Amino acid sequence: MTAVEIILNVILSFVATAGFCIVFNIPKRQILVCGMLGIVSWIVYLLLKAPLGPVVATFFGTCSIVLLARIFAVVRKCPVTILLIPGMIPLAPGSAIYYTAYYFVTNNMEKAAEYGFLTLKLAFAIVLGIIAVIAVPTHHLKKLLNKRSQRRGENSL
Repeated sequence: MTAVEIILNVILSFVATAGFCIVFNIPKRQILVCGMLGIVSWIVYLLLKAPLGPVVATFFGTCSIVLLARIFAVVRKCPVTILLIPGMIPLAPGSAIYYTAYYFVTNNMEKAAEYGFLTLKLAFAIVLGIIAVIAVPTHHLKKLLNKRSQRRGENSL
């Protein structure tokens, strides 16, 4: 992947996430953070896709975004879903769903089954990523944030 492609991917992941926020009426003060979370999820996905495959890359992209969304939800004092759902938009398996339907309609059942199974694996990776990070109790995250802010000399949460 060239530098231009990487920059284009970063810009488009931000635009897609921010556009989703605008369409679904996310509070304006959260749009920038949501866009940044979309960038992070897509960068993690791109970095891990070649060595680990799309399903594992989607899992780790989801884990990173859920963790960051939970941390920013505490810091910004907003519900985690406001940050989490838009941040995962770049990871949605839209093309796999499209190709499943396309090959089904064109009566290529072998390809339709292949893309349908890929869609299910990607969706399952997203669900497992959410569960893996949400399972960490909130008080552990608050302790982590308090330790970091005390080391910096900031006020604790």
